Amino acid sequence: MIKIFFTKSILFVAAFVISIACESTKKSDIKNTNYNNELSSNQNIYIISTKFGDMTIKLFDETPLHRDNFKKLVADSFYNGTLFHRVINGFMIQGGDPTSKNAKPGQPLGRGNIEYTIPAEFNSKLIHKKGALAAARQSDAVNPEKESSGCQFYIVDGSKTNPAKLESINSRKELIHKRALGQKTLNSPSNYKLKKDFSRVQQKGLKDSIHFYGMLIQKKIDSLHAENKFKYTPDQITLYDSIGGTPSLDMDYTVFGEVVKGLNIIDSIAIQKKDRLNRPFDDIKMTIKMVVVSKKNRINGK
Repeated sequence: MIKIFFTKSILFVAAFVISIACESTKKSDIKNTNYNNELSSNQNIYIISTKFGDMTIKLFDETPLHRDNFKKLVADSFYNGTLFHRVINGFMIQGGDPTSKNAKPGQPLGRGNIEYTIPAEFNSKLIHKKGALAAARQSDAVNPEKESSGCQFYIVDGSKTNPAKLESINSRKELIHKRALGQKTLNSPSNYKLKKDFSRVQQKGLKDSIHFYGMLIQKKIDSLHAENKFKYTPDQITLYDSIGGTPSLDMDYTVFGEVVKGLNIIDSIAIQKKDRLNRPFDDIKMTIKMVVVSKKNRINGK
């Protein structure tokens, strides 16, 4: 009997999960709510200031929905006074919860959000290397499309991952992605008749027919998986082996920027003492501002 990948899906869990727990969010027609700025791609540079120092970040043009949303929030001073409310050494530092402004000591944080999500913008060129800026989101169970929070983000701390371990992580992730494609294949309108016929022979217990339809379904799954299979480039393998990161999150959470200066600030924040919910005992507030890049590539604070 052929082993078909539409059996019950199991969720690959990294050491931790980047998630938010919000009461309710609605999908945003983000293409109609983009930040209509007149800045060129040279104006994608921002500074996140904390009591430990500054991190200079660059937003990616390859993820325009996330880029423009972040720009709008910064222009509105949305992040100023919010906290890095969740820090895990060797993993990431997370912020952007609007309820963290003026939060009382010990108050649980991480449930705050704004009333929209952003469609995922996965890009195989953008990985969770150390310093990657990415969007938090709700879990797959309630968010199968992997849409991003409209405001919460995290910056990767991570750890070094050698090529053998990286291959092992990616193989496990690909297996789970392939299993998830089973239901996606069967639920596709184009496969309605195939699903109906397969259900019919299953109910009648016709083993030969079950095997036949199973082969057809598996072939569709294999084809779809081959089209979307993720493989690291030699440069990406070298990055994970040298500076580290969190590869278990690749192609599951949208990376939309990176820290280009101040990686040491991530380390300073990540090692802070914290409570059982990973909130630092001493608040770490942030302010974020755009910096202007002149034609001579000189960066001046705005």
